[in-house]
Amino acid sequence: MALEDAKRDVDGAFTRAGLKGRSAENTFGGATSFLRRRYTKDLAGVDIAVTGVPFDQAVTNRPGARLGPRAIREASALQVYDPPYGWDGYDPLGRLAIADYGDLAFDYAQPGDFPQVLEAHADTILDQGAAMIALGGDHSITLPLLRAHAKRHGPLALLQIDAHTDTWPDDDPARVDHGTMIYKAVREGLLDVRSSVHVGIRTVVEDNLGIEIFDARAVHELGAAEIAKRVQEILGDVPVYLSFDIDALDPAFAPGTGTPVWGGLSTAQAAILLRDIAGINLVGGDVVEVSPPFDHGQITAVAGAHVAMELLCLWGWTRR
Repeated sequence: MALEDAKRDVDGAFTRAGLKGRSAENTFGGATSFLRRRYTKDLAGVDIAVTGVPFDQAVTNRPGARLGPRAIREASALQVYDPPYGWDGYDPLGRLAIADYGDLAFDYAQPGDFPQVLEAHADTILDQGAAMIALGGDHSITLPLLRAHAKRHGPLALLQIDAHTDTWPDDDPARVDHGTMIYKAVREGLLDVRSSVHVGIRTVVEDNLGIEIFDARAVHELGAAEIAKRVQEILGDVPVYLSFDIDALDPAFAPGTGTPVWGGLSTAQAAILLRDIAGINLVGGDVVEVSPPFDHGQITAVAGAHVAMELLCLWGWTRR
């Protein structure tokens, strides 16, 4: 790839011939897809499919995360020119066949049907042999995604980076709530709680159902590298699903989210944490709760796009 290619490289979301390789397309032009990958529903030969889940009808405060996938895709155009920093030259765009699978289609007037629709959507992707990274959407999307992944891998180790544990009790199967889905996931046997961990927490938790917590203060006092080491020890070699709620970041670094909580992680701490857990057995993940209406200068969307890139690196790192 050379700068000269920018004269010809445009609308790669539809025109790029292959699934691998960086892009020279101008950041400010062209059709928007995640990392300028090709939009396709044909996942033959695809390693990872990235899909948007524009659902935010389960929020308890500010809405807008339905616009998150679009904003993350747009922000990701900044990351297509060079390998991601901090990964010893590892280039997921050159090494992995990545496709943008587009967004989930659903009836916005039937929110009660949404979990089943999303689970079926994930099944369609996973049944084609691709791994998947989801761009939310509110955090309720994680439960159907965990169900789909647990069908194939058994009980999962959950690494949730978040301001909230989302383990508030909820025994009503008809409720769709972005603060109770981990409670339901534990109750359904989707998670190996002994190998699961929450990082960045800074809300009161009465019963975390046996999942280890490293709160935000622990990250600040012990350092992100030390927390990453401890997280790796807990996760072990169990198949890991990584859910990153953007409100894990302090509102100074992620103002565009529905339930901001002060005292959170910096983007620098998040970068160290994600890079230093390289080697975990990641099988899937999501980035959720990016709400563009409350964002400023794309700060939150840019953070979300970087987190999604780190998930690609983590998935590919053990498959080099």
